[in-house]
Amino acid sequence: MFRGIRFEILEPMNQEAFSDIREVVLRGEFVELNKLLKFENLVASGGEAKQIISGGLVKVDGEVETRVRRKLFFGACVECSDTKIVIKK
Repeated sequence: MFRGIRFEILEPMNQEAFSDIREVVLRGEFVELNKLLKFENLVASGGEAKQIISGGLVKVDGEVETRVRRKLFFGACVECSDTKIVIKK
């Protein structure tokens, strides 16, 4: 049925797969996901943040997150491309 197509089994991402692991300290009670991505220079603008979040390219605590203004509290872990961000208090 699928002649000529080869499939590869990819290993799940682990901590070693991230080239950049950052810690962010909260000043207030929470930070919104789109603002965190802009603050950490992972995107150039709010529009770009909205696109990658809505496109399912960002994970929060291991789950794909599509809510642009998701509130992140301390202890949350955000994954975007090859960067992992841990929210500290």
